[in-house]
Amino acid sequence: MPLSPNPAHSDPGPEKALLGTLPIIERLALSYAPASARLPTLALFALDTRLAGLLRNSREPMLAQLRLAWWRETLQQDGNAWPMGEPLLAALRSWNGAHTALSALVDGWEALTGAAPLPQDAIEAMAAGRGEAFAALSAALNRPGESAAARDLGRRWALADLAMRLGNDQERGTAAAMLEADSGGKPRVSRALRPLLVLHGLAERRLATGEEAGARSPAALLKAMRLGLLGF
Repeated sequence: MPLSPNPAHSDPGPEKALLGTLPIIERLALSYAPASARLPTLALFALDTRLAGLLRNSREPMLAQLRLAWWRETLQQDGNAWPMGEPLLAALRSWNGAHTALSALVDGWEALTGAAPLPQDAIEAMAAGRGEAFAALSAALNRPGESAAARDLGRRWALADLAMRLGNDQERGTAAAMLEADSGGKPRVSRALRPLLVLHGLAERRLATGEEAGARSPAALLKAMRLGLLGF
């Protein structure tokens, strides 16, 4: 079911609790979301951050897989069945049932639990998972006509991010080569989806400079402003 205006979605409770969990680049990207899209977008960014933390903080792949399985099962449930008191689940209720598509994001993170070096198909699965998550957000925000553009942004964001952050040189090289081979144009999206454009643009800038600071420099902030406000 697509997103519809609801005063309950402006409840600052989950937003206040989740903002501090986001990496600085995601927080910057989120700042360009209009009020009607802010909580659903925050929920997506916070879920991706939570899943990343499960992998980072699990000593054994099996433990990470069990934790990811909980999220997959939870996302396939009706939001009304979720326990109260979990800020991320509260924020995901703003998707009005469209959250079920986010199980693809869980599948993407699970693909990264294999032994290093990860094969190309594992990296492709992660890129596809983030792509489907971005496409799901476009549907949740009543912009189904932008799902292809959002999916492309998610895929390219994932590859640029992985090319910088995977722990194995071969894996990073594979992700970078996949991104280079993806010669598609830069998608244009409406204002509601501009945070996705900002996130993608800063990840590619970080990769181009070869350092984390590349996404936080004054030039990067100007690029974020241009993407967030003008969309190109």
